[in-house]
Amino acid sequence: MPKETLLIPKIHCAGCVGAIKFELGELPGVTSVEGDMLRRMIEVEYDAPATLDAVVALLHEINYPPRQDQ
Repeated sequence: MPKETLLIPKIHCAGCVGAIKFELGELPGVTSVEGDMLRRMIEVEYDAPATLDAVVALLHEINYPPRQDQ
């Protein structure tokens, strides 16, 4: 089961983390989403049918794009 850690520069508060966790949690195949508000990071664990591309696309859609140069 893939696990990805993504830097999300637009995270500024616990509400941001909560919104990301909620939205990614609705994506079929996502099994776990954890967030660190202070480091502006999220960790996403997923299985098929979810993919990293689908996770990143959803983050862009909800206006929390991950930083690409990690």
